[in-house]
Amino acid sequence: MSTTTDPAPPTGPSSPPTPLTIPWWTRGDTNAFFGLGFNILVNVLTLTGLMIAVVQVPAGAVLGTVLPALGVALILGNLYYTFLARRLAKRENRTDVTALPYGPSVPHMFIVVFVVMLPVFLASGDAMQAWEAGLAWAFMIGVIVMIGAFVGPYVRKLTPRAAMLGTLAGISITFISMRPAAQMWEVAWIGLPVLAIILIGFFTDVKLPGNIPVGLAALLVGTAIGWIGGYMSVPDLEQAVSDIAIGIPDQRFDMLFSGLGDLAPLLGTAIPLGVYNFTEAMSNVESAAAAGDNYNLRSVLLADGAGACVGAAFGSPFPPAVYIGHPGWKDAGGRASYSLASGAVIGVLCFVGLFGVLEALLPVPAIVPILLYIGLLIGAQAFQAVPRIHAIAVVAAILPNLAEWGRGMIDNALSAAGTTAEEVGAEALGNAGLVYEGLKTLGEGAVLVGLVLGTIVTFILDKKFHFAAIACGVGAVMSFVGLIHAPEVSWAASPEVSLGYVLFGVVCIAYWFLPNARTPRTVDEADVVAGH
Repeated sequence: MSTTTDPAPPTGPSSPPTPLTIPWWTRGDTNAFFGLGFNILVNVLTLTGLMIAVVQVPAGAVLGTVLPALGVALILGNLYYTFLARRLAKRENRTDVTALPYGPSVPHMFIVVFVVMLPVFLASGDAMQAWEAGLAWAFMIGVIVMIGAFVGPYVRKLTPRAAMLGTLAGISITFISMRPAAQMWEVAWIGLPVLAIILIGFFTDVKLPGNIPVGLAALLVGTAIGWIGGYMSVPDLEQAVSDIAIGIPDQRFDMLFSGLGDLAPLLGTAIPLGVYNFTEAMSNVESAAAAGDNYNLRSVLLADGAGACVGAAFGSPFPPAVYIGHPGWKDAGGRASYSLASGAVIGVLCFVGLFGVLEALLPVPAIVPILLYIGLLIGAQAFQAVPRIHAIAVVAAILPNLAEWGRGMIDNALSAAGTTAEEVGAEALGNAGLVYEGLKTLGEGAVLVGLVLGTIVTFILDKKFHFAAIACGVGAVMSFVGLIHAPEVSWAASPEVSLGYVLFGVVCIAYWFLPNARTPRTVDEADVVAGH
């Protein structure tokens, strides 16, 4: 008996796969847009007040030049980061890529005002000269960050994730979360209902009727409570409306070059802060990678540096940077375009001079809970995205920023009382329970210190004692030249701390020769709680 089989059907050329369509806007983008937009809004309102009240630059110059310059940098930077997000989405064939958030750096706002511009203003009495110094400083920050773009990828490759995310958690818990928390509890009847909407809306799957964006609902409820409760003022709003003035971006090369002519005094802060900028951006990129979006660090840093240089050329002394908070906006549903929309809207508001109106219209306690949300999420991610054993290293990396924040609070309180820590004296502060000098030393160069401490502790936990000793050597060199644990860059800036790191390294090397010391500790990736 014979058997036959049907011939296989003829096959033609296979049809090409359908190219991935990346939406330009999603409902989640709306959520993230309101959240990030209000975040940037708070920061721009803060820097506007600092320029006018502290450096005493005329309000017309701030609204007509500084803010439009910042607006240019925000629009260009967020446009570029949207491009990077869409490019990553196409490369990895997925639609859930979230763009990196971008805006004026919070720590740098206070540093450029109080450390760079205010001393120049007090010495010269000339607000314009102080402004020029700020422009030169911001430009140098940009140059240093762009140089860092070529070494940052190697630093990122060598630095444990626990060190980078722990450092980021330290910044988010202190400089991002504490001030908003205080502002909320100062007017708790406005801030707490807004916080409730944000926490439930972003951390649970409960949706508002009609899928109203959480950020918008929180702002509307908080604003309504503020106006109904009499917290806001109609005359203030009327005055702000009468002060509206359009500002056209215009180059300020003359002011920039004038500031660069006396650059030497600024290098002491520009160099460590430039290094701070690129290490913070590196940590933010690592945070995004832990949340699932692995961006090219060099591309990010080059854009960060260019944004600072462009802003300075147009008259802004406030360097923009990649923000902390990518995982938060990803959880909120943000994708490729939310950051561009936020930057574009804030940029336009900078051009048309509406920030005074917004300040008089929107209660601050209704806006700042979004910053506390970001602080909570980034702090949690540092522990969730690393093996449990590395949680100890995360805490070690957090400590320097806690020290810097605490020392800053002490300084601000003493300044309000018309004195300084030097005038009060270490003994008197110690008698009050304040280890001021220790906080100051630990907190100087806090971002870099966090990376060093977190790296050392991670290598110790993994029983890589020889690598821990190398990290101690890096800490010793950085302390000696003043990049960390010192008020300024100089030779033999902090020799005692440098010696401490050397001796720490000697102990690590000694342990490396003990029995069982070279048996590697295996880290189970299943021990990682979550991606973000």
